[in-house]
Amino acid sequence: MPDISLTMIVLLCLAALAAGWIDAVVGGGGLLLLPVLLLALPSHTPAAHALGTNKAVAIVGTTGAAVTYARKAPVDVRTAVRIGLAALAGSSAGAFFAAGMSTDVLKPVIMVVLLGVAAFVILRPAFGTAPAAGPATRRQILAAIGLAGLGIGFYDGLIGPGTGTFLVLSLTAVLHLDLVTASATAKIVNCCTNAGALATFAWQGAVLWQLAALMAVFNLAGGTLGAHTALKQGSGFVRIVLLTVVFALVGNMAYEQWLA
Repeated sequence: MPDISLTMIVLLCLAALAAGWIDAVVGGGGLLLLPVLLLALPSHTPAAHALGTNKAVAIVGTTGAAVTYARKAPVDVRTAVRIGLAALAGSSAGAFFAAGMSTDVLKPVIMVVLLGVAAFVILRPAFGTAPAAGPATRRQILAAIGLAGLGIGFYDGLIGPGTGTFLVLSLTAVLHLDLVTASATAKIVNCCTNAGALATFAWQGAVLWQLAALMAVFNLAGGTLGAHTALKQGSGFVRIVLLTVVFALVGNMAYEQWLA
C-alpha cells in the first residue's frame, strides 16, 4: 500500500463507487477514477501504476455490471464475446506502450477525447434512442470487431479512461443498438479489454494490489447499482447522464490544468 492519507483513501473509495455507477450506465468511469488516482498517489509514482491499479479496480465493477445486464437485457453474448476477444488483443498491445507515458500527457488527451464525445452526442439528439431493426449483418459485426474491438481495445490499454463510453458510442453507431443494449454489450467487451490490459500491467509489476482490492469492493457495488438504474430508466436517461458526466469532468480537468 503506498503512503496515502486516510482522507485520500476515503476519497478513492467514494470515487470508485461513483465510477462504478457511471461506468455501468454510460461507460467512462475511468474518467473519474483515474484523475483521482493521479491526485491521490505520491507524485513520484509512475503513471503506469495509476493505470494498472485503475484496471484492477475497474474489471471488478465491470464484471458485476455485465452479469446484471446479461440477465435482463437483450444482449447478443456471442457477438459481444467475439468483439471482446479482439479488444483483449488490442488492449494488451496498448498496455505495452503505456509504461513510458508521462502523467502530464494524460490529462490533455483525456480532455480532448471528452469534448469529442460531447459534441457527437449533442449533434445527434436521436442517437441511440431506437432499438435495432434486426440482427446485425456480418459486415456490421466485422466493423464492430475492428473498431470497438481492436481500435478501442488498443486505446483502453494505452490510456483507458472513456473506453466504456467509446464502446457504447461505437456499438450504437455500427450495430444500430439502443443505448441501453449498447451499454450492456459494452460491459462484456470491456471485461475483455480490462483483462488484457490488467494482465500486461500485472506482468510489469504496475498494479498496487492492496489499494485496488479495497477500491474494487466499492466499484462492484456502484457497477451493479448502475446497471439496475440504466435498465429501469432507459436510453433517454443514459444520454442525459452521459452528457452530464462529460461536461462535469471537462470543467474539473480544465480547472486543474490551467487555473489551480
